[in-house]
Amino acid sequence: MQHTPDTNLTESSADRLRARAFIAVTALTLALVLGGWLLQRGLHRGGGSFDRAMLFEQVRARVAKDFVDSIPEGDLFQKAAEGLVRELHDPHSGYLTPEKLRSLTESTSGHYAGIGIQIDVRDGWITIVAPLPGTPAERAGVQPGDRIVAIDGKNTEGFSPDDARGLLRGANGSSVTLVIERPGVASRMSFTLARGEIRVHSVRHVSMINNDVGYIDLTIFSDSSAAEVQQAVEKLRGLGMKTLVFDLRSNPGGLLEQGIEVADLFLDSGQPIVSVRGRDAAQSFADGAKQKWPDLKLITLVDEHSASASEIVAGALQDHDRAVIVGSTSYGKGSAQSVFRLLDSASALKLTTARWFTPSGRSIQKSQPPSPAADDDDDDTPAKSVPAADSGSELPLSRRVPFRTDDGRVVYGGGGITPDLLVAPSDSINGTRGFWRLIGAGAPKFRDALTESALAAKGAHIVSSPDFEVTDSLRQSLWRRVTQKGIKLDRTHFDSVSAVVNRLLGLEIARYALGPDAEFKRRLRDDRVIAAALELSNGAQVENDLLRRAGERRAAKREDIPHTS
Repeated sequence: MQHTPDTNLTESSADRLRARAFIAVTALTLALVLGGWLLQRGLHRGGGSFDRAMLFEQVRARVAKDFVDSIPEGDLFQKAAEGLVRELHDPHSGYLTPEKLRSLTESTSGHYAGIGIQIDVRDGWITIVAPLPGTPAERAGVQPGDRIVAIDGKNTEGFSPDDARGLLRGANGSSVTLVIERPGVASRMSFTLARGEIRVHSVRHVSMINNDVGYIDLTIFSDSSAAEVQQAVEKLRGLGMKTLVFDLRSNPGGLLEQGIEVADLFLDSGQPIVSVRGRDAAQSFADGAKQKWPDLKLITLVDEHSASASEIVAGALQDHDRAVIVGSTSYGKGSAQSVFRLLDSASALKLTTARWFTPSGRSIQKSQPPSPAADDDDDDTPAKSVPAADSGSELPLSRRVPFRTDDGRVVYGGGGITPDLLVAPSDSINGTRGFWRLIGAGAPKFRDALTESALAAKGAHIVSSPDFEVTDSLRQSLWRRVTQKGIKLDRTHFDSVSAVVNRLLGLEIARYALGPDAEFKRRLRDDRVIAAALELSNGAQVENDLLRRAGERRAAKREDIPHTS
């Protein structure tokens, strides 16, 4: 529900209403923040809402008058509102400042006004990972590896990506000036760009990965996800795709409505997709149209970072035996949030308003709540239900409640979507996670060294294909930078993990020297989960062949149990 002032109110009456609303909404909060006993005393004296509001006003006035540090009155009300939501002890409910509301709206709409670049921090400076195709940055000739040293005259040393984005984005058509240092170019370069409407697609890669198997990855559920998935499938069908590998790994979720629409693409009319149950009401969502590709075999990939809307889609496809699920157990998010605009129309309240259940009736909510930092602001504009990411410890299957799919297969609730075939991700098997633990606090500097080595390789024009080999000279170039940066890693350890180092360096060189598509192709080559999906699909004629093979492998214990460390 969107809460806005009645436009027929006069300014003074609206102000009075706003003041009363502030007091009513935040009466409980500051008392909780300063100590529950204050509220209890107020309740014992009268218990009416007016008395409680007066109690809050007494506390607010005393803090404003006598607290050791002066606090602006507006800040006091904001802190009270934040405290009220915080005392709900729900990591997915929160008071959204105008900046946070704008950020989440951009993430789920995929639209913003800017110059269209992917950025990261390297060696303490904002570095361009890649310009987005067809954007002002690409047209101006901005390149991967360029270091942004100033934005509109402001030095960017020590900036975070969010700091930079705050300056790079603005009104459509407005100008922004970048000062850039480019590897191999002696002098700094200045670019003045007109901001344009940037559209970030939620489908990132669409490709055939063998003669009849196509691949689509969906990175988030934004307001165009279903349309993008449909367009991608149609394109691959035209190229001869008979089996689709649908990658939802690391997809944190997004819009509930888009999750429903994506599932609708693959299910038949009337099939349930998800039910949402709030405190006072419940709502069920079912497929509204015949599926477009009933003969398309479907393999859906999930991992420990697949959350909320990703789990809605995977759960519906699994419950209806429409897809074989491959990978590792998903995040375990079983609640939905709604976003309500507040009276100032610039801030908002994000509030958990419901829990959701798959068609078989299972909840995949993990039992232990995450820390607040685990939440993703993957919300929509006000009054739309938005699942956000939960996490928690994973229960063994023996302690989880079994449910049955349409065909009678056993699936489990109470702890994420468990794949039909468990396959450990590559980085949990090939030593990559262990290597980063070994590096420890030196990880940011090691990433800087990787990027510098990749940019040197780009400048030397020594790679031209994603299949290039990481040579001894490339590794030696990286080692020199590791020692120069004082990273605590001796040469024996460096050499003992050469396979990991080669993999990381190869991906970084592909990204900066050849572009994101080349990095994707190189990453795909070493993807164990993709390899397992291809093995399942080999010779399969119908979806049941995939499900049967996955079940046989599980029964024979021919599956990898993903590492959780």
